[in-house]
Amino acid sequence: MGHRIRVATVITRLAAGAGGVALRGALALDPERFAVTVVTGAAALFPGRSARPGVLAGDAALAVAEPGDLLARAAAAGLAVRRIPALLPQPAPAADALAFAALARLLADFDVVHTHCAKAGALGRAAAYRRGVPRIVHTLHGLPWHDDQPAWRRLAYRRIERRLAGRTDAFLAVGAAVRAAAIRHGLAAPGAIRTIWPVVDPDPAPADRAAARRRLGLPAGVPVVGTVGRIDTQKAPLDWVDGLAASGPSIWGVWVGDGPLRAALRDRVARRGLTDRVRLVGHRDDVPALLPAFDVFTLASRYEGMPCVLVEAMRAGVPVVATAVDAVPELVVPEVTGLLVPPGRPELLGRAARRLLAEPDTARRFAAAAANRLDDRYEPAALGAVLAATYTGVDDARDAEPAPGPGPAPGTGPRPGPERGPAPRPGGDRAARRWRDATDPAVS
Repeated sequence: MGHRIRVATVITRLAAGAGGVALRGALALDPERFAVTVVTGAAALFPGRSARPGVLAGDAALAVAEPGDLLARAAAAGLAVRRIPALLPQPAPAADALAFAALARLLADFDVVHTHCAKAGALGRAAAYRRGVPRIVHTLHGLPWHDDQPAWRRLAYRRIERRLAGRTDAFLAVGAAVRAAAIRHGLAAPGAIRTIWPVVDPDPAPADRAAARRRLGLPAGVPVVGTVGRIDTQKAPLDWVDGLAASGPSIWGVWVGDGPLRAALRDRVARRGLTDRVRLVGHRDDVPALLPAFDVFTLASRYEGMPCVLVEAMRAGVPVVATAVDAVPELVVPEVTGLLVPPGRPELLGRAARRLLAEPDTARRFAAAAANRLDDRYEPAALGAVLAATYTGVDDARDAEPAPGPGPAPGTGPRPGPERGPAPRPGGDRAARRWRDATDPAVS
């Protein structure tokens, strides 16, 4: 085997939808061409404990996994794995400094650094640029700010992202709406960003409704409205419960997932008098096998990118009701592949679910149309092909004539690519030589 291109996939939490997309993309790459190391952080800083410096590898990296963490799956598939305990999703200046230092040491030996999500995207790209990594790629799973944040924080995040654009060679956006928003806000030049789709695992075994209900402890004949996701502010769990209550007096509910608002969700269920017919089942690794238990899938999110779980629900043949946020309408086309409601309107969420339960022919028609729209763009192989082209600069969008429209702020356009010589920065000459060695077909 010749010199493989060394890729670091850096993500704050290797979990949930973004983690699944990152891992499926890494596993879809040709191992004869690419040597991938997955780098992730910790879920949170435990009270009373300071952030731990350094990098954990192997069993030590796997020993501190949270429920839903996918690092063990990456290791089992043969990928190298690293964990940086100081890389946390929440703002933590002292921990962020430790994480940046660890990333700067770790990333120096890679040909490509591909970051995901806000915190890993900021620290990872800054560290990779500092160490002269020849190719820096970032995936936007959604915008790194939302309306629930204070205005000053949204402004700060926007400025940081615009500055990081000048340290990024290529962008990927999960969904066309996310790509358009990134261009509109000046986070990426139109010619430097391309759209990808929320890939999910290949089609599972045929759906078995009865087996799925047995797994969840549900009675066989009851109507069930379910959802899957982290129980946090983004997913609006209290709105979901209120919507369930509005859907009818005999409807059962299932939430698959866990998170910081679990207690608040449980309390709202009790206050609504739904305890006897709501199942909060926590994290599960068998989500595709559980989805056939649902008669309707509801998504109450306040903001989203393009959720993988919607693709999984559609693939399982479950009709969908979702909030009309961000890239969700690219999947849920009203009155064609499902129903959309405004965010923060649980009574409308419940009314839409009640309609699909009352109109089974309509529900089946939506579900069939949704499943038929899931083409090979949602398969891991398609993402693997995009990543390979992006990592090597083949069909690089930066070389094309830029599309009209707003770009990043002056001075924040993508750097010259490694094939044309990187912009001067620490380690640049060494990094450029390493890149040429890795991509030269004569080296084998």
